[in-house]
Amino acid sequence: MANWLLELTTHGYLHMPAVLAERYFPSGVLVAFLRDNEIWLAPLRGPAAGGLLLKQRNARGDRSVLLSEVLPPPTPPGYRRAVWDEEHGVLRIARDPTLEHTS
Repeated sequence: MANWLLELTTHGYLHMPAVLAERYFPSGVLVAFLRDNEIWLAPLRGPAAGGLLLKQRNARGDRSVLLSEVLPPPTPPGYRRAVWDEEHGVLRIARDPTLEHTS
């Protein structure tokens, strides 16, 4: 089970590395919802299904998605732990920021 540390910005964007986006969100479209104390991101088959678009952030292919409409105020920015949940087919992200971060 792979774990990631993802950044939620002050503007409500969640940043994710290209490898994560390509593996679990190949269509570049997802749906986000809150469950317990987590943010769940589920991939969609394509843009015709609606959902949120992953935007390319840089030449490496890293992505970002705007989650501000899904998150309850006030949701502080910061780094959050994330794990892919194979059973439910979702990326589970902690709603609370962690003190750890990558440089």
